Amino acid sequence: MTDVSTRRPLRLGRFVLPAYTHLVLLWLFAPIVVMTVYGFNDTHGRLNIVWSGFTLKWFTDPFGVTALTSAVKTSLLSATIGAVISTVLGTLIALASHRYRFRGRSLLDAVMVMNIAASEVVMGAALLTLFLTANVPLGFLTIVLAQVMFSIPFVAITVRARLVGFDNALEEAAQDLGATPFSTFMLVTLPIIFPGVLAAALLAFALCLDDYVITSFVSGQTQTFPLWVYGATRLGVPPQVNVIGTFIFLAGALLSVGFSLMRGWRNRQLARESAV
Repeated sequence: MTDVSTRRPLRLGRFVLPAYTHLVLLWLFAPIVVMTVYGFNDTHGRLNIVWSGFTLKWFTDPFGVTALTSAVKTSLLSATIGAVISTVLGTLIALASHRYRFRGRSLLDAVMVMNIAASEVVMGAALLTLFLTANVPLGFLTIVLAQVMFSIPFVAITVRARLVGFDNALEEAAQDLGATPFSTFMLVTLPIIFPGVLAAALLAFALCLDDYVITSFVSGQTQTFPLWVYGATRLGVPPQVNVIGTFIFLAGALLSVGFSLMRGWRNRQLARESAV
């Protein structure tokens, strides 16, 4: 006979945990939904906080505010450059720390963890002091340098997690067959760790694109999208901000869905090949 006292908590857990999960997801997506909805708001005032009717005019002219358009271009360019540089450097650091035992390896790991855990205000102030001491003019260059600095640890840790299950015998087999170290990396190592590298690159791009605190210290007179939006809150945020934010969210969502579908297709291909 089944004990009723043991069945009831299990049955209760089946409802409570899914309900809790859905509430958390609703809380996380609520700001995105509000942002998207108010991109269709036919507002006529400085503040886009009162629903005035449905319109598509902001989506037909998302770059109607010149200063906002310039800030978005600056953010996309700096984030792209910062993500590419940090992905290359972080991947090399991950490969070195995974393969070799060298003096200072533990210190390197500690520095990367401290970089992630450190306060952004402290990092921004430290970078500002460094650039002023080195007489580096504040602007686009210092924004990119700062983004590379705080993105490298995220890339290195993500790629190194992918390397945990890497079989070094595959590289050794390629070299035994006459492949050069560069050919081995391009044809064997990189394809295997590519999902981790791609995930690290997307993470670095997202971090660089939406950073505000550190960028505000080192930007000088250069305006990025987060800096411009924060400055516009004093006078009124135009609806185009909601539209551009919606576009950025949709782009990220489409990339995530696309890569998930591609990974599923690749796994099915590998399953068919292994079955044959």
